[in-house]
Formats: sequence, C-alpha cells, structure tokens
Amino acid sequence: MYELPTQVSFSQAVSNHGFLNKTIPGWGDGQLVAAVSAIVVSRANISYNITGVTGVTRVSYEDLILQDGSLTDITSSVSGDGILSWKPASSPNNGSDHELFFFYEKLSHNQNVHFLSNTTKTIWGNGSYVADHFSAQGARTVQAFWDQYLLTDELKGLLREVGNHGWEDSIEIHSNISWTRSLPTKFEGMFAYDLKPYLPLVMFGNNNINLQSTSPGTTRCTLDRPDQGQGYVNDYRETLAAGYQEYLTTLSQWLQSLGVKGLSSQPSYNLPMDMEASIPFVDAPECESLQGHDNIDGYRQFSGPANLARRKIISIELGAAFGRAYSYTIPELLFSANRAAAGGVNQFVIHGQSYTGNYPQTTWPGYTAFIFYVSDLYSPKRPDWNHGLQAALDYMSRLQHVQQQGVPRTDIAFYNKQSATDPNFGTVYAPTDLIAEGWSYTYVSPDNFDLPHAYVEDGILAPQDAAYQAIVILGSQNLTQISISKLESFMKAGLPIIVAGSVLGLYPSETQINPGHNSSNNALIQLLNNTNVHHVAEGEISQKLNDLNLKPRVGVRTNGTWYSTWREDEESGIAYAYILGDLEAATGEVVVQSQSIPYFFDLWTGARQPVFNYRTNGSTTIIPLELAGNQTKVIAFVAEAVHGTATPATHAADVSSNIVGYAALTDGFAIHVAASSDPALVRLSTGTENTYVSQAPESFELGPWTLVLEHWEAPENFSDATITAIKSNTTHQLDELVSWVDLPTATNTSGVGYYYTNFTWPPALTIGSAHDASFGAYIKFPPVLDAITVYVNGARLPPLDLTNPIADATPYLMKGNNQIVAVIPGTMWNYLRSILPEIRSSGREFSAFTALPKTDNGLVGVVTVVPFEMFHLKA
Repeated sequence: MYELPTQVSFSQAVSNHGFLNKTIPGWGDGQLVAAVSAIVVSRANISYNITGVTGVTRVSYEDLILQDGSLTDITSSVSGDGILSWKPASSPNNGSDHELFFFYEKLSHNQNVHFLSNTTKTIWGNGSYVADHFSAQGARTVQAFWDQYLLTDELKGLLREVGNHGWEDSIEIHSNISWTRSLPTKFEGMFAYDLKPYLPLVMFGNNNINLQSTSPGTTRCTLDRPDQGQGYVNDYRETLAAGYQEYLTTLSQWLQSLGVKGLSSQPSYNLPMDMEASIPFVDAPECESLQGHDNIDGYRQFSGPANLARRKIISIELGAAFGRAYSYTIPELLFSANRAAAGGVNQFVIHGQSYTGNYPQTTWPGYTAFIFYVSDLYSPKRPDWNHGLQAALDYMSRLQHVQQQGVPRTDIAFYNKQSATDPNFGTVYAPTDLIAEGWSYTYVSPDNFDLPHAYVEDGILAPQDAAYQAIVILGSQNLTQISISKLESFMKAGLPIIVAGSVLGLYPSETQINPGHNSSNNALIQLLNNTNVHHVAEGEISQKLNDLNLKPRVGVRTNGTWYSTWREDEESGIAYAYILGDLEAATGEVVVQSQSIPYFFDLWTGARQPVFNYRTNGSTTIIPLELAGNQTKVIAFVAEAVHGTATPATHAADVSSNIVGYAALTDGFAIHVAASSDPALVRLSTGTENTYVSQAPESFELGPWTLVLEHWEAPENFSDATITAIKSNTTHQLDELVSWVDLPTATNTSGVGYYYTNFTWPPALTIGSAHDASFGAYIKFPPVLDAITVYVNGARLPPLDLTNPIADATPYLMKGNNQIVAVIPGTMWNYLRSILPEIRSSGREFSAFTALPKTDNGLVGVVTVVPFEMFHLKA
C-alpha cells in the first residue's frame, strides 16, 4: 500500500573552523533526501503559549536566521554508509557559525484506526493506514483498496441507484513536514529550480497546522532579507497543493465512474496551503461549524471559490462543539445552520449519531463517541427526539432547499491569496461598512481566476454565476504575478477594482525575485495607477461603491445587524432573499432590487403568503421587518402570483404598529388589530387610507402553571444501553416559570416537561360584546431553550419559530375555559452529570467532565396572550 510519506529532519551546529567526519545525524531513519549547509547569522530560543483543545501548551523552538545565498546542497558529499566529511568553504563574517541539516523520507505510519495487534493475515489486522494525500498515486491506492476488498458488483449496483457522493472527512493526519515522494520533481517542473537546498525554510509550521499547532517543529529558519525567504515557502506550498489537487481529481473521477456524483470532502483542512485554490477540485466541498466557529466571514471564504466553480452543493458538518456532549440544544444547532447559510452554505450534515445498543465495557446511556466531549448524540435518548427535533429538521430542510435553488448572486468579490489558510477561518475583512448596508460578498483566490467562468462581461465578473459588481483588494494582500495580468484584463472589461488600505505588494515567489522582479513591480504600479482602480481606506468601501452608482441586491436599513443572500432561479421565475438577524433583536427594512411580487416563505411551517406591507421605488421593493436574535426570513420574489396562494391585487404601503398580524384573502386581507388608544391606520399602495378602532381586550399573562416533569434516568441494570431511559413523573405548581435547575427537587433532572394552564375566552370584560365573533388571539412564548410543542384544547399548533415563538391560536379557541399545554424537552446533561463518575464508554471514565456546568431546561419567562380584532380590508 502507498502509505503517506513524511519527512524527518535533523540538524547539527558546526563552528567557524569546525570539521565534520562522521555518520550524519538520523542516518538509518529513512531515505536521505537532502543534506544542506547554511551560514547562521543569529540564533535565539523562542517560547510562547498556545491554547488548544486540551488547554494551554508551551511551545518552544530555536529560531535561526540564515545568510541569504549560503544554503548549499551537500547531499553528494554523504557516502553510501552515511559518512559526511565536510568543512566550511570559507569562514563567515562576524563570527557566525554554520548549521547542517539532514532530511529523510519515510512512511509516516499514520493510522485512521488504531488497532494494536500482531495479526496481519487479513486486511482488517493491525489498523487502517492513511494514504498519501499529495499525489494521484495516493488516490489510486484508495481506489484499488475499495475495488479489491469492498465494492462488490451488488454494492456497485446499489451505489448507482442511490449513491450521492463519496465523502472524506477533515484531514487529521500528522507529519513532521507535509510531503510526497514526487514533490521535489514536481517542484522543479513548476518553478524551474531545485527545492532541496531550501528545505530548512519549510521544516517549521508545515505539518498539520491545526492539530499540530502546539508542535510546529523544533527549529525555525528564515533568511536575512526583507521577505525572510517566504518565496521559497510559498513555492513549496504551491507544489504541495498541486499534488493534493491531483489527489482530489483522481478520487472524483473514480467516484463518478461508479455512477455517483463525485467527491465531497473538506478540502485542504488543516494543511499548509491556500484552501480557496483547492475548493474547485471537489464536487461538493464541505466545511464544518467546529473549525468555522459560526463565523459568517469564514464561510464566505469557503463559498466564493465553490460558487465560481459552479458547485451546486456547498456542505457543512454541523453541530460539533467541544464540551457539549448531551447538552447541545436545537437552538444552538439552528444558530450554526443559519449563519452557515448566510455565508453561502446550502447543505447540512449533522454531527453525529452513535450506535445505541450494548457495547463492551460500556454502561448506559451507551457508546459515546469522542469520549463525552464533543456534541452530540442524536437518538431517541435525547428527550427532544420526539418533542421538537423533527420540526427543526423540517426547518433546516426547507432552508437547505431554498438555498439550493437557482444561482447564488453576490455583490462583491474580495481578492484573498493566502500561503496557508487560517484553519480557524478568522475574519479577513473586519470593518462593518458593507454589512451595515447589506452588501453581500465572498472571497476568491487568484488561483480561481483560471476557472472558465471567471471572466468579465459588461463590467460584471462571472456574469452567469455570482455576477460580482466589483472586486476589492485589501492593502494587506499581495498580488501574484499571474493575478496582475488577470486583474488588468478584468479592469479593461469594465470591472471596478477597489484597493482598500495600504499599498499592495507582490506575493513572494522565487520566480519573481530574480530577472522578472522589476517587470512585475512595473506591472503592479501600472495596474494601481489606472483610473478604474479606486483607492480608499478600510471601512470606506461601501461609500466608494455608492459613488460608483452600484447597489446591493438586498440592501438593509436597520438598527441592528442583518445578513442576506440572493438567489435567482430562471426556470421557476423565482428569486429568493434570505435574511438573518444577528445576535440581538432589530427593526428596519430591506431594499431589494426587484419589482416582482414578494412572498414570505415560512421555513417553520412551509406556508406561503404575500407580503402585506411594502412599498416600491423605481426598480426596488422596500419591506419593513422586525427580527429577533438569530431569526430568519425568506422572501420570494415572483413575476406572477403563486398558484394556490391568495394574492390580493393591492397591498399596504404603510401600517401602524398596533396591526400585529394579517391573513391574505382572495379579495383583500384580514388584518389583526391589537388593543390601543389610537386607531389603526393602513395606507394602501393605491393611496387609499383606512382606519380601524379595535375593541380587543388588553394583553394578559398566563398562569399559574402545573408542571408534570417526566424524569429520564438510568435503568436498574446499568449495563443495558438498549433502554432509552426509565421514566417517572413528579408534579410541580409554579407561579413563575423558572429553569428546572432552580427547582430544589429537580435541579439535576433531565427529561420532558408538560406545562398546563387554563384561561377564559373571551376575557370576562368583553363577554357579550358585539365584537366577540371578530376577536382572535396570539400566544407569545419566551425564547425557547431547546424545543417546544404547543396544544390548545387538545389541538396541536403548527411548529413555532424558536427565536420568536408566537402562534395564532384563533382557530383553536372556544368560548369559556381553554387549556394550554406546552411540551418542553430538556437536555440529558444535568442528570448524566450527576452520575458521571459511574458512567463508562469503552472502559473510559469521565468524572473530570463534572466540572462542566449544568444547562438551563424548561419553559423560562412569561407567556402572554395578545388579543386582537379582525377587520376585512378589501383590495
């Protein structure tokens, strides 16, 4: 098997007048790749603290500054038995000494599955080894294994019937230096010089830059010149990426030959290379919320290249969080989904689902992947499995469906060339001027400019795809030599280029340092001086876009922060605006560049209804909105009325705040007017004004409440993991709705709460009123901690938006006594935490995790009934 090779390195200091005649360090530890000598200008010992998954780690290394031009390949001086006879050719100045470096290539013996056994008679013995990820040969090794041992004719037939993509998880291989046997040859073919003398420059920070962030290497070498030799490092990483892209392409072609759609993987995760350059080589690229940290800017870095490569699916592994096993809630899952969608993601893959039966050396609640540390374990052992999870999954499926329709359009492209992408996807553009006005943007690498759809037509970049109106280059960026000519061609075709911040530089590469360096500088100066290249300070990009008479497709005016995406589906004639409210509630309006009929598409219920209140101005539609924290809206813009949905001929252009809801009718709207000292006002788009005086009673709180708390606990046979839970009930009378943690007899309880209360309808003060028949009511719940299902007089209400849980209860109300039941699941963590020292999974114990805090569970806050009077507004 062609296993992943790696490099190991050794070094030895030699004084000015020293002489070496002995076996070189590390001899016999692998195949010698190179021996290199260099003059050392200075030495220093460096230490720093870094925080990782396991806490704070102290990193220490020796920092060497080497004399530029002194690195020399002395491999030919090493004898066949590893003896090197060597002395400095000349004494360096200033008392500097020399360092000798020795690089060996060997198999890494990285294992995906660790299995300590001497059994080697079958392929299942002695674990599972990682294949080379930096060459086509590594992919062919994977293919050969599957073809020989796994893919029977029957299985191939099933894959053709139901297969979607082949999938590879995040790259978690360890190495000393990322390497493949063919790298030196490939490097010389790409850059026309020999890599071997410069290996000392790549021996630090070029392994797994995320998982090995605490062990980047023992020696860091740079050169005593302005770029510190970064050009050599960049060329090495570019070569590494080229091999990785061959690996991806080979896997994709093989998978497509099996009749599936190709490869889905998390491209270049954790590897020292430009992620955006490799994303187009994956058929369905996937990111993850764990390393993405729910950062919308990070997802924009991921989705830009995928969109430019016309990848229909941009996936995310969703819901993994450290320290949150059995405590991860549905609102947290949806928070991650909503933010990923705002960044351009359109497929959700939830992490994770464990085996739920009995397992060796494992107690109830059963096998727990990731040693009780990573969320979450989706199974019937979660109390919300039958009490709210399905509604959340339906929400996610509708959001995913909308975000897969048509073509994503994006206002602005950011040029983003990275030598190695930040594995934690930090924000590239921090100022908020673009977000404040609703500009959508993604990032693209100059490597993506070679894609066939990356051209400019009528001043628009990728006109059939993202249709970028401008490209922004931050002053912190450096331009590659090839990108300068590409940007010049874009500019000549009318695409505005905005340079924000300081003066741009050249991206270091040794192909630019030598004869062509001056010509590259001249080309850069010529580009920057063009009249279609605009220079602004960071934070002033939006103003320049306005000066250029450009407009965001979904502009915003709000007292908070809203994010948006825009998709156009020519086949259906529908365009979709997706709007996400940030952490805090906000009000405002969206300004959409469309004259089509707007509809709200409800992601929670699937209902569609025309927007009641909006105004138009030329080619734009302006829609007032009010969003809770993390609340979303989908507004569909349709050229013709949606079939089967009542769409009145007119609409409101302005309404007063005491109109709390509406329903569309074939001949107008039923408007819901709450109690108010002022009349309700509706100004129609025709200019007609209507006023209404509501006789609805005032809002009132519900209570007291009876809580029947269903406790989920371990079975008597603690080794029986097949049992979901042993369930028993306690009853609690509540004047106030507080967390179960605050109930003395339920502080460690996990399970499901059934909340009961009653109220009289209509309220006593209005009984006998001539308006009784036209009264209705909303029930408003506090923000949901995990999930909620509501019953009114035994009838189940449609799913509630967990961020703003309000339901129109009117169809379910009856005259007289009315019963409300709210079913509220809690997480399993609080109970499991109380017995954690007794729990085992695969023989491990987890008492240390009792330090993690409890979670609040239950219905917490105030539940309010908001009565209204219905009026028929004819259109």
